[in-house]
Amino acid sequence: MRLNTTTLAEPHWPAKRTLVLFAIAVFALAFAPATYADERKSGPNGGQVKDAGKYHLELVIKESALTVYVTAKDAKVATKGASGSATVLTGKNTVNVKLEPAGENALAGSAKFEPTPGMKVVVSLTLPGQNPMQARFTPLERPKAGK
Repeated sequence: MRLNTTTLAEPHWPAKRTLVLFAIAVFALAFAPATYADERKSGPNGGQVKDAGKYHLELVIKESALTVYVTAKDAKVATKGASGSATVLTGKNTVNVKLEPAGENALAGSAKFEPTPGMKVVVSLTLPGQNPMQARFTPLERPKAGK
C-alpha cells in the first residue's frame, strides 16, 4: 500500500500560512514604536520633541523666548560652541531668532513675536564638528487623541 503524500500535506498549508502571517504581524508591531519616535507628546522640559538626525531637539517657548534642548538617546549633548537660528512663523509674520548656547545642553534666544496656536518654528543648528541639522515644530499644537 502506497501513501499519497500530497493529500496528507494539503491540510497543513493553511496552518503554515496562518503561522507565517502571524509571525510577520508580530514582527511589524514590535518595531512600530520606533516608527513613531518623532511623535512624542512632550520632552522632559515640557516642550515638543522632534528628531534631527541622531539627535532629539526639544523646543520650549515662554512668551517671546525660545529654548532648544539637545539630547541623544536621553543623554544631554553639550552645546558649548554651537550656533543656531529659529524662524518663527505666526500667521503672516516671520521672525528670525538667533540661538546661542545657554546652559549645559541648550541654545536660547528671544525676539518680538506673539505665540499663536497655529505657529510654526523651524530650528536650524550646528554643533561643533557636526553637520547642520534642522527640525520643524508646531509647538502649540495639541497632541492628537490616542498618542
